[in-house]
Amino acid sequence: MRADRLLNILLHLQAKGRTTAKELSKKLEISERTVHRDMEALSAAGIPIYAERGIGGGWSLSEGYRTNLTGFKKEEVISLLLVHSSRVLEDLGKKKDFDSAFVKLMASLPPAYKKDAETARQRIHIDGLGWGRAIRELPLLPILQDAVWEEKKVKIIYEKEGGKPEPRIIEPYGLVAKDTIWYVVAKRGKEMRVYRISRIKEAAITPERFERPKKFDLSQYWEEWIKEFKSRVPKYLIKIKVTDATAEHIKSLPYMKCLSQKPMAKGFTEMIIDMETKEWALGSMLQYCDSVFVLEPLELQEAIRRKAKEILKIYE
Repeated sequence: MRADRLLNILLHLQAKGRTTAKELSKKLEISERTVHRDMEALSAAGIPIYAERGIGGGWSLSEGYRTNLTGFKKEEVISLLLVHSSRVLEDLGKKKDFDSAFVKLMASLPPAYKKDAETARQRIHIDGLGWGRAIRELPLLPILQDAVWEEKKVKIIYEKEGGKPEPRIIEPYGLVAKDTIWYVVAKRGKEMRVYRISRIKEAAITPERFERPKKFDLSQYWEEWIKEFKSRVPKYLIKIKVTDATAEHIKSLPYMKCLSQKPMAKGFTEMIIDMETKEWALGSMLQYCDSVFVLEPLELQEAIRRKAKEILKIYE
């Protein structure tokens, strides 16, 4: 609906500041011509909105203008309630702040929404903590968080996988939590890097400040980095004959991608899967015993035979 779209534009300008018609067009999935018509409608409604031409220009609200209108829909309110138990908030030390905001949000809801919101809260609980991760320490996360807010360089001791700890000076642009694993996105020298925080052994904020690029978009950079990272992941393709019951379980294996699947004889399925490395494929296939038969490659067949003989020898 156009009313919803106009409200979204208003809230976007209020939150983000100057925005181009192209950016709004992409965000709202409408044409730039429609964006211009919507801006004219907002201006006609008395909203102090204006355009600046040229490089760095765009649409803006007059300085100091704010609206208390949020336009929350019932479904939007319920979606906010679902993050109430997020482990990420605890890691950032923001759990108490969020709890306070949560109480205020509940108190401000219209009576018609409160019942549905409470019903959802009592029926859906999200536990972001996996099994076996009850004890976890991230002592350096607050230091990195402060450096991000203050835009100050950080001296870290970083240990690469399989390498020795080495000192580095980084400019932290932002923090990213993927599941329960934290990363810091930072510039080192002239290059952007991603560091896993659990591998940072020491961290100290330096007095030296840095200037974070105004156009740097953390979420966009992370998505591009993930795509590039996945393109560098090694491939190890195998073809297997597997029972139908086991086929679905194999799909849930970590670091596994199913490339094709087709039925064979009754009760069996042929799958071609990418297991990334021979070692991971060997360990994964051994756990299924007689539920899986490796058709290709022959080197993996032979590795399974050797490992089976070693296991048999132990128990003899």
